[in-house]
Amino acid sequence: MKSYSLLHLDDHVLLRDLATHVSRDRATTASMLAHIAEVDERKLYVSAAYPSMLLYSVRELRMSEDVAIERIRVARTARRFPAIFPALADGRLNMTAVLLLTPHLTPQVTPEMAEELLAAAANKTKNEIRLLLAERFPRPDVPTLVLAIGAPGGSDERTTGTQVSPDSPVLQLSPDSPELPALQLSPDSLGRPAPRARIAPLSPGRFALQVTVDQETYDQLRYAQSLLSHAVPSGDVAKVLKRVLDLAVPKLEQRKFAKCARSRPRRSSANGRYVPAEIRRTVSQRDGGQCTFVSESG
Repeated sequence: MKSYSLLHLDDHVLLRDLATHVSRDRATTASMLAHIAEVDERKLYVSAAYPSMLLYSVRELRMSEDVAIERIRVARTARRFPAIFPALADGRLNMTAVLLLTPHLTPQVTPEMAEELLAAAANKTKNEIRLLLAERFPRPDVPTLVLAIGAPGGSDERTTGTQVSPDSPVLQLSPDSPELPALQLSPDSLGRPAPRARIAPLSPGRFALQVTVDQETYDQLRYAQSLLSHAVPSGDVAKVLKRVLDLAVPKLEQRKFAKCARSRPRRSSANGRYVPAEIRRTVSQRDGGQCTFVSESG
């Protein structure tokens, strides 16, 4: 039986072999997706007594349901726009990128338009592709909404209508947003664990935020609204958050980068790992507050 222990490999050999396996995996994945697309198109799963490509993939090919759904979606998109296959094989695109692009690769899109969009998305991260799509396919702002959802699995009363009182706060996202589904105002959905916080671009310079907060954070938000009532009479959550962040970020920068109006004389320290405030401040200003480390491969 093949051993998967790699303790005997030198570092450079391990890195080289990993890169080789990743490259092979991309090529194999592209080929597998082409096979899925063709089997799906010919409906060959029917002869194997399965009603759908999904069930065939799960039961016959032993994929997990989530993986099968993703692969089938990518395969169908790539079959309509074959330029996706080589882009997947050489790593210019990955499965997540294709899934983000799929809603915009409709049958009405010409091959030329599709190739231009694929080229624009090549070698970009997920967040970079979301920004690209927000720029090219802007969506309207989502409404601000705050509502109590209770603890997961709790049995307390919940709002089931679509109206929310002015005293309720915070964030519901448009049902049209595939990245940030709206909170559903039904007892069943509200009983499920809350999704993790998400931020997604809607249009150039505009972002949708969905987050679940605890009671203390909610109380602080409401208190901040009251403290800022003279500056933000409407109590708009987005404006209040911006005001609070405008106050908090300089303090965080002062703590992390020693930013301040006037610098104090440098003090010596017995701690060899201590970095004086003056040096932290200079490096932060020079590098724009970002890490500038560059690996050997660039």
